[in-house]
Amino acid sequence: MSQNHENEEHDHFYHYEDGAFECTKPGCNVRKLRNPDGTLRPQNPNIEAIKDDFLYHLGLGAASHDLVNMFSDVQFVCMGGTSARMEIFAHYIMKEIGHSLPTGADLQDITRKSQRFAMYKVGPVLCVSHGMGVPSIGILLHEIIKLMYHAKVKNPIFFRIGTCGGIGLEPGTVIVANQAVDEMGNNYYEQKICGKVVKRPAIVDKRLVNELLALSKPEDSFKVVTGATMCANDFYEGQGRTDGAFCEHSEEEKMNYLRELQNKGVKNIEMEATIFAALTYKAGIKSALVNVALVNRLKGDQVTTPKEVMMEWQNHPQILVGRYIKKKLSENKS
Repeated sequence: MSQNHENEEHDHFYHYEDGAFECTKPGCNVRKLRNPDGTLRPQNPNIEAIKDDFLYHLGLGAASHDLVNMFSDVQFVCMGGTSARMEIFAHYIMKEIGHSLPTGADLQDITRKSQRFAMYKVGPVLCVSHGMGVPSIGILLHEIIKLMYHAKVKNPIFFRIGTCGGIGLEPGTVIVANQAVDEMGNNYYEQKICGKVVKRPAIVDKRLVNELLALSKPEDSFKVVTGATMCANDFYEGQGRTDGAFCEHSEEEKMNYLRELQNKGVKNIEMEATIFAALTYKAGIKSALVNVALVNRLKGDQVTTPKEVMMEWQNHPQILVGRYIKKKLSENKS
């Protein structure tokens, strides 16, 4: 299932740790991804020729807004499916990092006029909803990555904080993905562009994975595990469920498929992993997928847990990512 991407990982992620822009390793292409100060280089040559690159789904423009003044201090971009979840995370991370708003001010949805996504800025942390599924998060990633470029953000780190179906895991368990694969076990994101099939490697930074795992504490009320995360393009049949409006496979076929995934190291199933890993990797952005299991798919398809319990479980990935952000900000101050 996995492929050897050692050289690619070096090119895309290595220079975050040592800060060295000059590299003697043969074939290193860090200069194609970032400038010496850590700002992103555009991977689309057409962007620089656009006078006002308007980020339609965010309601922000390179000419109509002072993006550098608004966002240049961003260090972390945290994404989740719903606007409500990301507003909750924004309030949570504000307390964790000790960020305060001016007297009388409230958190504002920066993209409210676009009526598509919700985005909150808490100091160096950008919290944004991405909707459900590959097409929705794909649109957001294109525009957020361009926003990072226009705002001259230095070495941003992206997180997807989400929910998923676990495979053989107790609900409430947090999964930090060490791989992102599709329904067939492929370690890439496949897209059709101008009549051609394009396959982009879906790679996460293993060092970031290990850093997150190290932040798990024995006294936590939840477990943290790592393994492959499978991305499906559908909630029902694409994930082998038998409770959709249509179903042409048997319960036995579903269980055989889930057990095969489990045997290959897949810990969970969701709907954004491959494109998130592929586009952040292509942009040279360090990223991680941190999900919480709401159901053990080996025991059933439907999510019937009481809402208040699920709300508590959804906090688990936030706690882990919050610890990482707090730790890095503390290290930057020292």
